[in-house]
Amino acid sequence: MNTIKIEKKQVKLIAHRGLSGIEVENTNAAFVAAGNRSYYGVETDIYRTSDGHFVIGHDDNYTRISGEEIYLEKTSLAELEKIVFFDKDGDKIRADLRPARLESYLKIVKKYEKHAVLELKSDFTDEEIAKIIEIVKSYGYLENTTFISFIYGNLTKIKKLLPNQSAQYLFWKITDEEIARLSRDKIDVDVWVKELTREQIEACHKAGLTVNCWTVDTAKEAEKLVDWGIDFITTNILE
Repeated sequence: MNTIKIEKKQVKLIAHRGLSGIEVENTNAAFVAAGNRSYYGVETDIYRTSDGHFVIGHDDNYTRISGEEIYLEKTSLAELEKIVFFDKDGDKIRADLRPARLESYLKIVKKYEKHAVLELKSDFTDEEIAKIIEIVKSYGYLENTTFISFIYGNLTKIKKLLPNQSAQYLFWKITDEEIARLSRDKIDVDVWVKELTREQIEACHKAGLTVNCWTVDTAKEAEKLVDWGIDFITTNILE
């Protein structure tokens, strides 16, 4: 199994939850698989644990990928790290398919010199945002990190501490009002691809905003976006 190759031209490709089209999403295996390929960046998602650590996971529980109904924010990191995920074929014999920490993700993307795209899933406090920043800073990787979130307050907390930090707002549909707010707050666009048009990309660029979109897994759709002048494409399998 391999990635689907496209003519990406100037567009930067982001591996969604690591190379999740091939390896189990948001695992160290998925991050290494992306690291060994030509991606510009590697995206992942973090939650707080019950004991104040930061663990990788897309959903607020691991039921879908492990069969165990364990909630990330209600469980300690040590307990979460005991879980083994289903492999792509449905078995659970790979001991490496376990929850990853923020620290292991950062170590891998730094080793492979990939841009970190870090989605903030929990509604983090000011203190937790500061702690996340310090962890990224400890790896010397702030300049190579973009913070993204569906929770706008997470991004404004980042910007309050780091006014020039790269940040993108995850949302469903572009409007003139949204463009104006993002331009004011110096937060870029990360929008659902099905609501995206050439004209919207042009309007964002005119406002000084870069545009990312999620999630694109067909060559036909990606090549249309490349032709429209998009800046980033987030994908599970395209390369």
